[in-house]
Amino acid sequence: MRYWLFKSEPSTWGWQDQIDKGESGEEWDGVRNYQARNFMREMKLGDRGFFYHSQKEKSVVGIVEVCAEAHPDSTTEDDRWDCVDIKAVRGFTQPVTLDQIKTDPRLEEMILVKNSRLSVQPVTREEWVTICALGQTEAD
Repeated sequence: MRYWLFKSEPSTWGWQDQIDKGESGEEWDGVRNYQARNFMREMKLGDRGFFYHSQKEKSVVGIVEVCAEAHPDSTTEDDRWDCVDIKAVRGFTQPVTLDQIKTDPRLEEMILVKNSRLSVQPVTREEWVTICALGQTEAD
């Protein structure tokens, strides 16, 4: 299993929206960055990801699971763009803020710290465990 981080503006698509989609999940559509798209093409069923609220909140608020591997993004006719489907697994007991992540020396190499604009990014197992612990949430 691999781990990822999915960033979303809560005013556009928030954690509650993701929860409301239930077991069927939702397309992670609209990504128009080649590196983020390529990461989605690497994802496999069952991979886990952090659901991250960007903009004002800037925090990890939940865990999602990939429930459909890469396929054409339904929001465009342009065949360069793929997406995956994700479903909510569980919310964080305590959201983990970007400030917490940036000041934790165990997370200094995390892509979120070095390239905070990338909307879909990999997370190492060590980063996963650390952030789950900070959020008082089970890692698996």
